[in-house]
Amino acid sequence: MPFSGQILGLEGTAWNLSAALFDDDLVALASDPYKPVRGGIHPREAAQHHANVMRDLVASVVKDPEKITGVAFSQGPGLGPCLRTVATAARSIALALDVPLVGVNHCIAHVEIGRFATGCSDPVVLYASGANTQVIGYLNGRYRIFGETLDIGIGNALDKFARSRDFPHPGGPRIEELAATGKYTGLPYTVKGMDLAFSGLVSAAKDSSAPIEDVCFSLQETAFAMCVEVTERALSLTGKDEVLLVGGVGANRRLQEMLSAMCRDRGAAFFVPEKKYLGDNGAMIAYTGRLMLEQGLSLPVGSSQVNPAFRSDEVEVTWWKTPAAKKTHSEGTCRESGMKQGAEAVVTFSERTVEKRRLSKQYREPALDHRLIAERTRMEARLMAAARKGGVPTPVIRDITADTIVMERIPGPLLAGELYPEDLCTSGRMAGRLHCAGIMHGDLTTSNIILREPDRTPVLIDFGLSQATTEIEQRGVDIHVLFQTIGSTAPDRASELREAFLSGYRETFPGADDVIAREHEIELRGRYL
Repeated sequence: MPFSGQILGLEGTAWNLSAALFDDDLVALASDPYKPVRGGIHPREAAQHHANVMRDLVASVVKDPEKITGVAFSQGPGLGPCLRTVATAARSIALALDVPLVGVNHCIAHVEIGRFATGCSDPVVLYASGANTQVIGYLNGRYRIFGETLDIGIGNALDKFARSRDFPHPGGPRIEELAATGKYTGLPYTVKGMDLAFSGLVSAAKDSSAPIEDVCFSLQETAFAMCVEVTERALSLTGKDEVLLVGGVGANRRLQEMLSAMCRDRGAAFFVPEKKYLGDNGAMIAYTGRLMLEQGLSLPVGSSQVNPAFRSDEVEVTWWKTPAAKKTHSEGTCRESGMKQGAEAVVTFSERTVEKRRLSKQYREPALDHRLIAERTRMEARLMAAARKGGVPTPVIRDITADTIVMERIPGPLLAGELYPEDLCTSGRMAGRLHCAGIMHGDLTTSNIILREPDRTPVLIDFGLSQATTEIEQRGVDIHVLFQTIGSTAPDRASELREAFLSGYRETFPGADDVIAREHEIELRGRYL
């Protein structure tokens, strides 16, 4: 129901303390950031700063306390001491005014204020901030995390490098300034399926002896290309046609340019809110708090503990109006159509062969683009060969160039259209052999398994996202992705088909039970498509 009156929002998950009032629109917004004398953020010092300036900051936006009908605060994720300081202030104000209190997920608040400020509807979101780097999208009642950093957030990565060169905090603006006159020099590029990692990149940048302008340029180009690649992959997988950039790092012009170029190439709309809504701000907490209060989602003071590890996919999003279903980019294509395009490559079919050509990306620095295409083409061919050596049927490679693999065309239907228990069982044996060979497929769906005619032997195709890994998490993701596709295409028979697959998987993979247990944990996270 509509919620009248003004909502006070308090944001203080890290270094910036901010307060805002929101009714039908933004009424007031003010910030008082903690500024370390040297180095990065010290959590206790930041929390003490927030406590010292809280009273004056709130007073600067609240002119008439009687108009306040709710108080929202950033409940997490964030730095524990800072979160507790802000939560204590929010509780005190809510009790004093006798109004509802609501705890807001910081990440979701970034998304919601971005949607409000830009007018986009159902975007894939790149959330790029100090501690967070995530690709998020709404799906089935929650914001799902389709990809994220495996170590540090992109903003923290930039700050770590900046501190090594004695740049002021935050380091991003100075890096962006120096990058404007730099040239590319090679640095590590780490994307693992839908995830990415920055630590190796930062270490290499710190150790580089190249001119500082070149290092800054290359650090930006590499880190941002990683983010845009995962965003594009999510766009392709989900079938959404909007991209929204949020978070403090979103103010970087080069990152905006790269995302805009990617969206132009894919025919998607790109949105970025004005700068006051990009970094941590009280408006995003106040606005999201209003959405939640309209759904009756307030907190008793006794249940308003902060959560420094609060994930966006833990929140049930009841305020969303579910958008109309859209076809994914992979739907409506077939092997008989002659051509199919995904996020990474164009696949062309002839009578006897299949040609997979990796696409050049306009958003990437050309030298980096050429390097990645060549490396990934070679890696895909090597992993296909390793899988075959491990007893996994795959297409035979006929030719390979810097950007193209030509392979045999496998006659037969896709498993997606032939979901029978006996075929799932043999596919399970195949997946077990793949994992025994130390390979994660990365996109183990029923559309990437062909039942070769005439004996219906499952043949595994499309190793574009594959990795050489023995990590149980990655094996669990493989199984989970397959189960998700089974559940979406044959919901009435999903349990029977899953059990058939697992019976075959257990036959050929000794660690099957551990992987199956991990798959269940992954399912509870609700992250993967």
